[in-house]
This record gives sequence, structure tokens and C-alpha cells, in this order.
Amino acid sequence: MSWETVVGLEVHVQLRTRTKMFCGCRTTFGDPPNTNVCPTCLGLPGALPVPNAQAVRLGARAALALGCSVRGRSVFARKNYFYPDLPKGYQISQFDQPLAAGGRVALESPERGRIEVGITRLHLEEDAGKLVHDRFPAKTAVDLNRAGIPLAEIVSEPDMRSPAEARAYLVALRQILVYAGVSDCSMEQGSLRVDANISVRRPGESRLGTKTEVKNLNSFANVERALEAERVRQIALLESGERVSQVTLLFNAGSGQVKPLRSKEESHDYRYFPDPDLPPLSLSAEWIADQRAELPELPDARRARLEIAFGIPAYDARVLTSEVALADYFESVAAVGVDPKTAANWVMGDVMSSYNERGTFPVSAERLAGLIALVRDGVLSHQAAKRVYAELATSPGEEPKAVAERLGLVQVSDQGALAGWVDEVLAAHRSEVERYRGGEAKLMGFFVGQVMKRSKGKADPKAVQPVLQEKLLSR
Repeated sequence: MSWETVVGLEVHVQLRTRTKMFCGCRTTFGDPPNTNVCPTCLGLPGALPVPNAQAVRLGARAALALGCSVRGRSVFARKNYFYPDLPKGYQISQFDQPLAAGGRVALESPERGRIEVGITRLHLEEDAGKLVHDRFPAKTAVDLNRAGIPLAEIVSEPDMRSPAEARAYLVALRQILVYAGVSDCSMEQGSLRVDANISVRRPGESRLGTKTEVKNLNSFANVERALEAERVRQIALLESGERVSQVTLLFNAGSGQVKPLRSKEESHDYRYFPDPDLPPLSLSAEWIADQRAELPELPDARRARLEIAFGIPAYDARVLTSEVALADYFESVAAVGVDPKTAANWVMGDVMSSYNERGTFPVSAERLAGLIALVRDGVLSHQAAKRVYAELATSPGEEPKAVAERLGLVQVSDQGALAGWVDEVLAAHRSEVERYRGGEAKLMGFFVGQVMKRSKGKADPKAVQPVLQEKLLSR
């Protein structure tokens, strides 16, 4: 009998602020340990927290981008627990009165197609510090630069039904947050971390099974792998007649296994109470409306607009809008007069490869348009144009035609030159010539490819085929 998987995710997103949630310490990543600390984020007596207005604004924008209702009144609470990297002995978070609730994320499920995952709540909180285990032999150090970093915790409904679906949700969520400009969502720098809750039940059951939580996952791939490992573990327990215990787990990316960290805490274990140093957070309806009005175009809306405005397929629109910068670049290429589908093909091919490698666009939209025009006008073959593009990426001052001429890639239509390359190809592939004459017409593509290879991409493929046909029929 099969099992149904139920997944809900808690995502911690670092908000894009210059200073921490309740003090003026910098949030710069990579600074020397314990240089961005003060009495407030260290929790020293007499230091009072002051909410960061920019963090509140970004938290509200994130909530609105996710379709949540932002509350006019929310409350900061103390979440009490002891941990070596939490100097105050409590974390300032929000509990029963969070900043926002009730949103949704639309995504393409690998198994179920288009679905929506509900957002239970979004609340603001501060981060803890970081323990460092590999700096000193046999000792653990603590870096409190992260203590007090502003976070938005986004809690989903248990609406996902597979590890792959959870990954698709994270991809869609990240896109929305980056488009909204609230976070860089860099998992390498700890700007986005995931706690994954999972349980299994028999198909058709409405009651949830006992859930476990895998903590602090720092890549989408590891979220998927950890959930798969935990799903297998839970099903094996249940099928052997044992029970699943509610525990918190850690994922070992090296072994691909999960292991227990501690028994699962309930909210009463944290002894939440309103922070006496912070008044309730009051946001006017006008202020919330202003944040909504300032939201930029979000991924779904941009995908739809690109499809309609440029007449490109839905797949192309999805790929192009996967990153804000990629979509911007595509639109700038189309804006200088390049056929949109041709522009999309180039951006999804060589341009995306170089962007993924460098994080920038080494060839301006205008130079790419010039290169595409050379292909359109028959000056360059597509194969040669790819070589010119690679050269342009390292020659910022040179124009496409100059590069093509310098590399000797300008397309050759001269009948004499083409006939020479064709003769060489036919002489080198006599058995294929006989097969073609015997009726295998599909070999024409093979011969054209060989001529292109022999001419190093310079032969005009449209002019090659008539020469080939003439010589094949004349022998």
C-alpha cells in the first residue's frame, strides 16, 4: 500500500538592510568575527532595542508580494531558550500576533502541474550568532556578527506532497522575494535557510501523521535530499510496526542521512511573552497601501506580459524570468529591434551560460543585436556567430563584424570555394555517397554538416546544399 507525503516549510530570509533588526550594527557579510556587535545585540544590561524601520518596510513588502494580509498591529515577543550563540538567552521574534498572515505561492509541481501553496504567516525576528568549530583545535568559537540580523520567517501550509514539490516551492518563493527587492536570498551567505517539516499518511486520510523537522538546510538540493531520506525513514518505521517520534533532525549532506538533534519543542517550551522593551508595532492602512503600491512587477505578471508583448512561448518566458537581470537583458535586446524569439533563443543559450559563469553580461544588448544582424544578413553562420560571441565576451571594445573578420569567420558563398570543400567531403565519405544514391536522402544533413566542419563554419549552409545536390547527382 502506498503512502502520501505531506511537507510544510519554514523559510528564514535575511532582509536587505544595512543595519541589524534592533541596533545600528552593520550587516555586512564576511567582516572579521565579532566586529559588528554592540551592547544591544549582545543583550547587555541597560541596552534597549529599537526596531529597524527599513526591516519593517521590507518585511511588509515581502508579505504583500506573497499575497498576505499585513496586520495593523503586531507584537514582538521574547522566545526563551539557551544556546551558546544566543547571548541574551532569548530571541526577539513574533508569536501570536505576527506581521502578516494568509498568502500563497503559485508554482509548477513536477507531479501535479500548476498548484498553489498557502502561506500561514510571515513574522519578523532577529537571527542568532554562529558557532565556529574549525578555527581552533579542539575548541568551539562563537561569532556574534549575525546576532540581531533582521529576518522574515515565512511559514507555509502543509500543502506540498513530495520533496521535488518542496524544491519547486522554494524556487518560486525565492523568485518572488528577489523580484520584490527584499532580500538577495543568497544561500551561500546564509540569507535564506530552510527548516523542513514532513510526515506521511495513507492516501485519502485527512489527519496528518506525526511530523519531524529537518533544521537549517542551506541549499535547495539538500532540502530535496533531506526530505527524501526522511520520507524513506518514516515509511520504513511505520511499515515495520514502529511509530514516528516528533523530533528535530539534522541532515548530513555527505552521507545523505538524517540524524536526531533533539526532541521536538512545542511553543510552550519557549515561554513566549511580549517583549517589555518594545511597544506593539502599529502600521496605518495608508502606510500599508503605500508599500503595496511600491511593489515592482512580480514574476507571474512578468511571465504573462512577456508572452503577450513579445509572442514568445510560455517555456521561454519562464526561463527568461527566472532571474530579474536575465529578463531585463532580454527586454533590452528586443528593444533594439531584434526578433523576440531570436533574442530569446540567444539569451537562453550562450548569454545565460556566460551569465551563470560570470554573474554579469559581458556583451551589451547593442553588440548582441549587431551579432544577430550578421547572422540574419547571411554574413555569419550561427555556428560562427557563437564563436564570435565568445570572443566578444573577452573583447569589450570590439564590434561583432570586426571580430568576425579578424577570426576569418565571415561566411563564404563563393561557388568555387564551396565546390572545393564539397569535393573533399564526398571523397572522404564514399560509402555515405553510395547510400545517398541508393535512396537515403536524410544523409544530406550529414554532408552539409561535414562541409561546415571542413570550412570551420565559414561556408554558407544555404549555398552548400545546391552544390552538394549537383555533385551527388552528377557522379
